[in-house]
Amino acid sequence: MKNVFRFLVFGGLALAAGAVAAESKQSKSPAKKVWNFDNLDGWKLYSQDSNPNQQCSIEKGCLKIFTRAGSDDRKKASTVDQVYTTGRYKWRTYVPKMGVGDQASVGSWIYCDDQHEIDFEVGYGKKEVRDKLGAKPGDLVAYMTTQAHPFSSVPVLITPGWHTFEIDLSNKGGKYHVQWLIDGKVRHSLTQTFGPEFAFRIYCSVENLKFLGDRPASQDNYGLFDKVEYTYHD
Repeated sequence: MKNVFRFLVFGGLALAAGAVAAESKQSKSPAKKVWNFDNLDGWKLYSQDSNPNQQCSIEKGCLKIFTRAGSDDRKKASTVDQVYTTGRYKWRTYVPKMGVGDQASVGSWIYCDDQHEIDFEVGYGKKEVRDKLGAKPGDLVAYMTTQAHPFSSVPVLITPGWHTFEIDLSNKGGKYHVQWLIDGKVRHSLTQTFGPEFAFRIYCSVENLKFLGDRPASQDNYGLFDKVEYTYHD
């Protein structure tokens, strides 16, 4: 009976270890992935609102996402796979001129769950934030955010147009060290309290978010995503 018990215990541990190893192997980040948005292969669409219309389409080699004026639209596209960890995440994103005070955001970001999320969110910005940054009428505000562990949200000014947004995650003593880059320049950095045990999906979005402005969107707003890239590194 002891031998049977030992077989069950150690056999169970071996099966459990095998399952963990298989899961770890399945979740391993690829060396490199590039999406040019000739199609949506490897991506899924959904809405986080009461409007069932996706409002996402492929147009001239770009992913276009839009929200409606005065609505609570939150439209998103994400990678099907949640396997991305340390490495360089890169979006080539077009952010248009937005209505004054519009609560709308063009997002380039990565997400595991509500506590493990790292973002670029770009919009008109609240008046108090714009005043503090010395914004001119044509400027937009880009927020570089971690949702928790720790929470941080740092705004900087950018202009409408095409921009390259990058999130670089390196392994610093088992924790993610995050750098946010805009057009090749590091604009913010922060070390998280968690690390590569949390893998991400990659997201593109346009959402009518209250913290991005002072009033409901006065116009339809949109974002264009020309290319998304991921390159693994330690």
